Amino acid sequence: MREDKIKEFQNIIRGFYEKNRRDFPWRNTRDPYKIFVSEVMLQQTQVSRVLLKYPEFIKVFPTLKSLAKAPFSDVLRAWQGLGYNRRARALKSASEAIWGLYKGKIPKDIDQLLGLPGIGPSTAGGILAFAYDIPYPFIETNIRRIFIHHFFPRKKNVHDREILQLVEKTMDTQNPREWYYALFDYGTHLGKQVKNPNRQSKHYTKQKVFEGSHRQIRGAVLKKILGKGSMSKERLRAEIKVSDKSLERVLEELIKEKFIMKHRGRYKTV
Repeated sequence: MREDKIKEFQNIIRGFYEKNRRDFPWRNTRDPYKIFVSEVMLQQTQVSRVLLKYPEFIKVFPTLKSLAKAPFSDVLRAWQGLGYNRRARALKSASEAIWGLYKGKIPKDIDQLLGLPGIGPSTAGGILAFAYDIPYPFIETNIRRIFIHHFFPRKKNVHDREILQLVEKTMDTQNPREWYYALFDYGTHLGKQVKNPNRQSKHYTKQKVFEGSHRQIRGAVLKKILGKGSMSKERLRAEIKVSDKSLERVLEELIKEKFIMKHRGRYKTV
């Protein structure tokens, strides 16, 4: 890519960011733990929902030690409202690993971060950029949208490898933290202005409908058990109004994944 094209692209992103920068609590901290929590919360979840839950969660678990040492049921209870409860399990497990392996300090090394439960390349890259200002190239939804829109406007089946090369070439290596914030803000804006460029990605999958889904039933069952402390299968079926087959499948999954346990004919959190 020519130097003038790189500058032109950077000017578009920076120009938008200077006038439209968003303000979030996780942007107003340099605490690696708080940034770590926000990055896990923001996986597959709308910012508006994270804005509601993040301050509450940090209030209950203000330090990595408090999260690592807490009962999982307390973490799961604080997580309710964010969905994808497996992330709560991963966050708790990752905090325990960090406490035990790295003396409570969030790693600065990409391989160490990727070795933690629930931490993929985009989350690891976000932690490096936002917590430590380390310029590591990564892709997430907004970034993919921007680069397809600007550099692959008519191409189909765009591979992330192609995008990642451009992410690296155009990155502000002196200030990656603000650069990625700028990309996120511009990408969110772009998503409201154009037809979704991410459909041109080789990795695009249409999001499944949540209403009536297996995931919704899982969430409802877990929420009921958390709220009541323990429940019988009959009571769960009556309150959630789900078939025996679906309920049995969900309960078996939640037991296998160690979200709940069965004790004297009732189900409760682990």
